[in-house]
Amino acid sequence: MKLFLVFLWNLAALSVPAQTEQLLHSYGSISLSDISGRLDHLVADAAGRRLFVAALGNNSVEVLDLAAQKHVASFIDIQAPQGLLYLPKPDMLFVASGGDGQVRIYDCTSHRAVKTIGPLPNADNLRYDSYSGRVFVGYGDGALAMVNAISGVHTVSIPMGSHPESFQLEEHGNRIFVNLPQGGGVAVVDRLARTVAQTWPLPGVSGNYPMALDEGASRLFVGCRKPPRLEVLDTKSGKVLSETEISGDTDDLFLDGKRKRIYVSCGEGSLDVLEQRDGDHWPRVAKVRTAPGARTSLFISELDLLCVAVPKSPKQGCEVRIFQARPKAAEAK
Repeated sequence: MKLFLVFLWNLAALSVPAQTEQLLHSYGSISLSDISGRLDHLVADAAGRRLFVAALGNNSVEVLDLAAQKHVASFIDIQAPQGLLYLPKPDMLFVASGGDGQVRIYDCTSHRAVKTIGPLPNADNLRYDSYSGRVFVGYGDGALAMVNAISGVHTVSIPMGSHPESFQLEEHGNRIFVNLPQGGGVAVVDRLARTVAQTWPLPGVSGNYPMALDEGASRLFVGCRKPPRLEVLDTKSGKVLSETEISGDTDDLFLDGKRKRIYVSCGEGSLDVLEQRDGDHWPRVAKVRTAPGARTSLFISELDLLCVAVPKSPKQGCEVRIFQARPKAAEAK
């Protein structure tokens, strides 16, 4: 009996990498051997197959060629870059600098800053509203700044009450959902009225940093650190519908609508894969080992690629690991 149990345990252990490979294929890695310190958010130019990485601790933004899998350029002398936003027309990169509170707009051909917006203390996450042509910047002790993407003019700020982390904009509505980890809950902003219309509580959890939105299904996915949970909210009512245990110290999560999955990168050293089973249940189906501190990532849906930023440590060089999302076994046949 004991031998049989040992056999079953070994079989289960061996099946984990196999199951993971069915979901995420290891596509490669790009070394950033000269980069040290914490890595923050990533953004992609999907058409050009470029990846931009905010190397916060190195005071730079690194540019990677995903096709050739190599490091190709750097934007330097940026004080603690945090949030990034890429606009393909006219090939501009917005960089939010937490160190000096400036948002710089770079020409991606010359790598030179063409406009500077600020001061916006602790400038952080960036999002683009294609309908209005406005860039939203989370900053300070609690505000969203609205910036004209062409002129770079800061037109107005919407007070939040505490520092905003990840936020998502509706494409077919006027709301912005904003994580407020210090203030607690999710603020719902009316971007036409330019005010907080509601605040949704998150009972029993805190430290809500990453967020993803499925607007068509009226679902908001919120990653929390204390305790480590994924909360699923109904965007019509603000009610929490379900929660799933995740790994610790998450900072990014992404919805893969094609495969009905959520990818959660966690600083404890793992990448969690959650998959929709029925309705609002999203159990964890795989846990990919990464490295301590690898809590930021980017899923590029146009390329089916998931990029995880791995910071330098005594046992690990700085790099970006790339995974290719695969369909379920049944869908691949």
